[in-house]
Amino acid sequence: MARANRRLTRRSRYTPYSGGPDPLAPPVDLTEALDAIGEDVMAGSSPERAMRELLRRGGRQGPGLDDLARRVAERRRELTRRHNLDGTLQEVQQLLDRAVLAERKQLVRDVDLDDGDRALAQMQLDNLPSSPAAAVTELNDYPWRSAEARQDFERIKDLLGRELLDQRFAGMKQALENASDADRAALDEMLTDLDELLEAHRDGTGTQEQFDDFMARHGDHFPERPGTIDELLDSLAQRAAAAQRLRNSLSAEQRAELDALAQQAFGSPALMESLGRLDETLRSLRPGEDWGGSERMDGGTGLGLGDGTGVLQDLADLDALAEQLSQSYDGSRLDDLDLDRLARQLGPEAAVDARTLQRLERALRDSGTLRRASDGALALTPKAMRQLGQSLLRAVADTVSPRQGGHDVRRSGAAGEPSGSTRAWAFGDVEPWDVTRTITNALTRRAAEGGTGARVAIGIGDVEVQETEARTRACVALLVDTSFSMAMEGRWVPMKRTALALHTLVTSRFRGDDLQLVAFGRTASVMEIEQLVGLDAQWDKGTNLHHALLLANRHFRRHPGAQPVLLVVTDGEPTSHLEAGGEAWFDYPPAPLTVALTVRELEVSMRLGARTTFFRLGRDPGLARFVDSMAARVGGSVVAPDVDDLSSAVIGSYLGSRRNGAFGAWGADDEPFRL
Repeated sequence: MARANRRLTRRSRYTPYSGGPDPLAPPVDLTEALDAIGEDVMAGSSPERAMRELLRRGGRQGPGLDDLARRVAERRRELTRRHNLDGTLQEVQQLLDRAVLAERKQLVRDVDLDDGDRALAQMQLDNLPSSPAAAVTELNDYPWRSAEARQDFERIKDLLGRELLDQRFAGMKQALENASDADRAALDEMLTDLDELLEAHRDGTGTQEQFDDFMARHGDHFPERPGTIDELLDSLAQRAAAAQRLRNSLSAEQRAELDALAQQAFGSPALMESLGRLDETLRSLRPGEDWGGSERMDGGTGLGLGDGTGVLQDLADLDALAEQLSQSYDGSRLDDLDLDRLARQLGPEAAVDARTLQRLERALRDSGTLRRASDGALALTPKAMRQLGQSLLRAVADTVSPRQGGHDVRRSGAAGEPSGSTRAWAFGDVEPWDVTRTITNALTRRAAEGGTGARVAIGIGDVEVQETEARTRACVALLVDTSFSMAMEGRWVPMKRTALALHTLVTSRFRGDDLQLVAFGRTASVMEIEQLVGLDAQWDKGTNLHHALLLANRHFRRHPGAQPVLLVVTDGEPTSHLEAGGEAWFDYPPAPLTVALTVRELEVSMRLGARTTFFRLGRDPGLARFVDSMAARVGGSVVAPDVDDLSSAVIGSYLGSRRNGAFGAWGADDEPFRL
């Protein structure tokens, strides 16, 4: 036995964790979340809306808000369809019927009873009103012959008192069953002291000491153990408001019956008077509670007043959870979710799911992937753009041909022999350190700071790397069509994915290259990657490749020492050009002047040395003829990828241009492009 007790004690040390975030919970995976947000942003959603949509859908880490909201709605429907609110009246009727039946049996068995008295008693029982309340009132003075009948009749009064108290103080119905006179006296004392406590609070004269003294004497009646008068008020007012909603949900006949029966509670109307004063005080102190609502409940299971009030409280909890889960109010955040209430209504698993979503939202806001812009809206940070771009590049790397990659990108930037000069290290540099210069810098800095000792601490600012000869650079212009047809034909998001993947590759692996993104619709403009990724679909007609080429050529001229690379993504012939005054001119079918100006600017790109690749989207024969002739005119190439393969095609073309134009011939043993 002692050994068993020791085993029981050892097991009892392990209890559910409470008091903060679960220390054993797996870390939040932001990769999936950021990919989903990025997809929605590129499809036209704002980052704020995209994040909320992610939280609504959920993912591999667990269900989302929509699933929790569905379960809340199902729980609410279950409560309203299963129950009805006339359980107390049904129980009173049953007790009354039992008492009358037992009394009739006793009248038959009692041979000593005078026949006149027996006939009078039977007549009184036969003519009882159909209303339970009226019948109970009429039988108050009835001289019961049956002890069993008298006991059932007294249970009616006891039941009513316990139900009325259970409406205001959860658990009273069970606590006062078979209560003694001393128990009822203690209850009367509690109600009197509570009335004084609440009155003092309403008058502004109440103190914490008065509250503590009340709880020391009557705390057993409040198992939730409130710590302040306000917590006590909130608990009492929520319960009382639910009791009022239950009353509002009854029919007029049911309310009249219960009001009449309530006067018989504990054999005296004093309880109703005390509870009436309590309700009035709570209503004045907590007017914001829902005192006027009602519920339609027509199920098969009858509920007593106390249990019905509990169900009405559950319904109020579910309504509050539904609002919190909707996140539709200003300033809403998942931290608003009441996890204790959620666990109480849907179980602990639902609270775990909600806590996971809270951690995900907090991680997205606090990890540097989202920032608050000047207008108050959320925006993707450069860090988020890099992470999203790296995710896209990983997908692209699996599809780009080894011959397109042509080299291991980890060796980029160190093509030539060391020149003998050095420079300060910058993020992304892969050149070897100049150890002598680096240590010299560290020693000089330590001497300037007055440091001593044999050990030398090297800081980032001390590091210098060896410069190399022939640091070949590419000057890249990616021209992306943003005309009406791109959005209409479902090419909008793939275009953005392509731009982001190329931007990430250039800025992370080929930092010496200069990339310019040009979006062209009716007019063209240079865009930062954040601006292009967040660009809404453009519904203006017009494909101004002429203007886009003007901007690309200006970019090439600014970098005369770099290899120009021109990449054009389009799904339509040029239908717009820029006039001398700066206005855009549009016509369809394409006007000869528009075509001539576009071809002329493309030839300028050729004379600047640009290697040109057209990425033709769609199967329009006119577009195919035009693009083929344009590419042939400038010695360029044409790729007609499926829209889902656009990123791979553009990345492969860029790497191929650098290989063929910048680094010379590559051997058969070159390593493939990898991340």
